[in-house]
Amino acid sequence: MPKVKAGKRPRLERQESRAAGILFNTGAGQHILKNPLVVNSIIEKAALRRTDVILEVGPGTGNLTVKMLEKVKKVIACEIDPRLVGELQKRVQGTPLANKLEIKVGDILKTDLPFFDACVANLPYQISSPFVFKLLLHRPFFRCAVLMFQREFALRLVAKPGTKLYCRLSINTQLLARVDHLMKVGKNNFRPPPKVESSVVRIEPKNPPPPINFQEWDGLVRIAFVRKNKTLSAAFKSSAVEQLLDHNYRIHCSLHNTEIPENFKIAEKIQTVLKNTGYSEKRARSMDIDDFIRLLHGFNSEGIHFS
Repeated sequence: MPKVKAGKRPRLERQESRAAGILFNTGAGQHILKNPLVVNSIIEKAALRRTDVILEVGPGTGNLTVKMLEKVKKVIACEIDPRLVGELQKRVQGTPLANKLEIKVGDILKTDLPFFDACVANLPYQISSPFVFKLLLHRPFFRCAVLMFQREFALRLVAKPGTKLYCRLSINTQLLARVDHLMKVGKNNFRPPPKVESSVVRIEPKNPPPPINFQEWDGLVRIAFVRKNKTLSAAFKSSAVEQLLDHNYRIHCSLHNTEIPENFKIAEKIQTVLKNTGYSEKRARSMDIDDFIRLLHGFNSEGIHFS
């Protein structure tokens, strides 16, 4: 097919690619997994059961959906594009699989998740981070999620302290779940091919979850990882951080009828906590979950909160 100059087409259409009679919007993450070997491998690694209700996000034309319908009780497919909904409906229409498929049309990030046993999906990559945390904070607990991500995002999910990709995403995910990198998937396994390589990851939520207020935890981790190569002593000297923690401290004291000294300075109290816990000269990039739990406990014990 001859190339068309970019200036000859509307901006939206330039983000799209035609394949198999459908105009896929690659700007919205529409890259259909076409390789049946990869589809079968994903399903195998999800260890689906006959009694399972499966949540799938971004089913596209249904290559993964149809294979799962053959193995489980029900698939709830969430799709934002009505055109692809129509393609998926046509694919199962008049077959025994049709009664096992429920399609929800809309933005998965703006709707409540239904009950499901497992989540299996080739996700639109731009919703990866918010969707992961929507999943991990969902109740009741699900058994596992087997998800396709952009390679670098997947490697961040499983990164360990001290490695280059270790970040807030890594430690927050690993606090709430066990995460395993299952396999790499090359760009040519998709139609149209994305510009990045992909990976499949398995996520198993910790049940019961750790007895930690996640908003408090994330507030601490967010501050520490803004400059993950700085010492915590330096990271907590930000005026914005000091103002936030001073505000929270005064609310805490008010709720507990605790008098605040006239010469009170939150900066001094923060540095005292960091010194007493032994983390003043530590850097977020090298701290693990246990380190942050101890640090959070140290701050909370002194009435300093992050949410």
